Amino acid sequence: METPVTDLTPPTVDDAVAPADPRPRTRAESKAAHAASLSPDEQAAMRAKRENVGRLVAVFVMPLLILSMLIGGYLFAMHAPTPHDMPIAVAGDSQAVEGFVTALEDADPDAVDLDVLSSAALATERVTDGDAAGAVVIENGTATLYTAGAFGSSQASTVTKLVTPEVIEQGLTLQTEDLLPLPSTDTAGLGAIFMMSALLMAGYLPFSFVYSNSPELLRLRRAVPLLAGWAAIIAGLIALVTGPILDVVPGDVVLPLMGVAWLSVFAVGSVQLFLTRILGPMAALASMLLLMVLGVPSSGLSMSIHTMPPIYGFLQNFLPAPAIGQSLRSVLYLDGAGASLHILVLVIGALGGLLLTLTIDTVRHQRNPNRPQAALNMPALHSGKRPRSKGWRYGMLFALPFLMVTMMISVMLGAMHSTTPTDVPVAIVGPTEQAEQMADALTEQTDDVFAFTVMTDADEARDLVYDRELAGAFVLPSAESPTAVLISNGAAGTTTQQIVTRVFTAITAAQQLPMEAEDVSPLPAGDPNGTSLIYLAMGWVMGGFLIVVVSANAMPALRPLKRLLPVLAVWSLVGSAYVWIIAAPIVGAISGHFWPMFGAGALAIFCVSLFATLLERLLGMLALLPVIGILMFLGMPASGGTLPVYMLPDAFQRLHQILPMPAALEAIRSILYFGGDTVGAHLLVLGIWGIVSLVLVMIVDAIRPPRTAIEVVIPDAVSPSPAAADAVPPVDAERDATQKELVGV
Repeated sequence: METPVTDLTPPTVDDAVAPADPRPRTRAESKAAHAASLSPDEQAAMRAKRENVGRLVAVFVMPLLILSMLIGGYLFAMHAPTPHDMPIAVAGDSQAVEGFVTALEDADPDAVDLDVLSSAALATERVTDGDAAGAVVIENGTATLYTAGAFGSSQASTVTKLVTPEVIEQGLTLQTEDLLPLPSTDTAGLGAIFMMSALLMAGYLPFSFVYSNSPELLRLRRAVPLLAGWAAIIAGLIALVTGPILDVVPGDVVLPLMGVAWLSVFAVGSVQLFLTRILGPMAALASMLLLMVLGVPSSGLSMSIHTMPPIYGFLQNFLPAPAIGQSLRSVLYLDGAGASLHILVLVIGALGGLLLTLTIDTVRHQRNPNRPQAALNMPALHSGKRPRSKGWRYGMLFALPFLMVTMMISVMLGAMHSTTPTDVPVAIVGPTEQAEQMADALTEQTDDVFAFTVMTDADEARDLVYDRELAGAFVLPSAESPTAVLISNGAAGTTTQQIVTRVFTAITAAQQLPMEAEDVSPLPAGDPNGTSLIYLAMGWVMGGFLIVVVSANAMPALRPLKRLLPVLAVWSLVGSAYVWIIAAPIVGAISGHFWPMFGAGALAIFCVSLFATLLERLLGMLALLPVIGILMFLGMPASGGTLPVYMLPDAFQRLHQILPMPAALEAIRSILYFGGDTVGAHLLVLGIWGIVSLVLVMIVDAIRPPRTAIEVVIPDAVSPSPAAADAVPPVDAERDATQKELVGV
């Protein structure tokens, strides 16, 4: 029997055939293999789970981004105004001018940019042309400081602070003159500021809503005429409210004002249309950054551009907000002088936005002639189902931004355009008869500006000033103390302190009395104007309503209270800590006080979010109107952060006691500057808003359970070609229902 012979020769490479390895070699391949092995229902569940996670992340990330931009941006720009390169013209007696210039440059060489001119006429011309922030003319032992309030009251105040100490040091007598004073109907120049803000809002808000609610209106041939008509409506609204109603704008500038308003809205809307094309729903954030966060400070209307970081001087050259603001300033206060360059910027912006939009549309159409529109995935603007009628839907799209702009220009400007203080509580301290005589004389001289109280104890008056029950106290000189003392409280409000100081400085100068100033609670060097208070309070209040608005839109499955309350509680802690981090370690506007600020902020955010939840339950997305109207448009003026309550109408002085924004601001003031002396009362106000809102939400939910569906409508305005239609896969109704159930529909 033969033994079989086995060929032990190894196979060649050509002969070898390696078996395929069915196992995935990478993580991506593993995921793909796993997904392929799932049934359609399981794949739908996976997609729904990923979408759920993404929506939950968006609920927290979007408010954080908005807070970062608004609170961080404004604090960075304006919390610590530091003069740099402030242009000041100097003229007069050569020897005196030389000594003054040397002293001013030695005091702070980076603060000023001095230009010595040959005549007083040239120096004052620089001021009226806006080329110099101020001019000092020295003649015969007198230094006359010329400023122009029309170019900004804060700029004039800054120049005065820079010049005054050096004038006194040189032994000169100081006189001041405003060459271009603001009109008596707008003594703080707030008309241009609020008009600019309203026009910016009117420009970018409509297309922000249209994208997810009625995207068919974004087609260029529809958007341009709609934008032109909308701009005309807003121009008429601005003219009506600021003219006949509020009497801020005189009749002879109404037509130029309307022209600037129309162009401003059209230009901003054109740019917003372009941003919507390239960024989709995120265009709203981009607009907020460019128009509000960077644009408003760089406009130079609220603060001099020479007191903010230099980047804002660069941005002033091309951003829309500065062009709008400076055009308004020119029309309102300067008889139109210097407006042409800013108008040109707006024209270029409008044409550029439209041309870029047309270019993008042309390229996209060439690539895909049947490109579908965006899905209508924004909830109905009211609290019910999305209206099928285009007229109703378009009507609400018009009403929401129109009413927002109306509230901005009427409520805020109406509250703050007239800045005459009334009944400012001040004590006259001294022997009773002498103090009463001075109080009577000052009452007659100052009309109703002050409400004087006569006191005999300076220490008691000092305590009342510290407790914010008095705005100031004037201690009369005596044989033991021949120098008068003016006691004030900077942390209680710099504007009030300046009013009291200005009046009593003039009185003592007229009577040739020496006077010392005593500040019982000075503001820190990092926040010399107390600006951080208003932005911290804004952070708390905005944090409260943003989480509700975003969650109702991005993830309505969270709307039931049993799911919403834990989210609001977590967000309140996160948001409070985040606002403090922005203000303290990042910007440096405040320092310390973490735990009391953290606790008060969390309570404020939580209570405001409950109030926003109540209105969202009742009105849906339209709740933005009363939420922003009550919390911001009424709350900001009533807070006393921008103007002291003594300068506000009586109604806003009463609102100061009950609204969330004033309560938040006063709680912050108490924590940062006064050891938390009154914080309990202000937190009680916030707590009442929260408790009442929670009870009412529970009642509303019992009557009408909250909507949890994500309503998505596929627009049929663009019909695909037959070939494209054949390429669309059929809809699996059962799988679609499963996915909707998993995301909370």
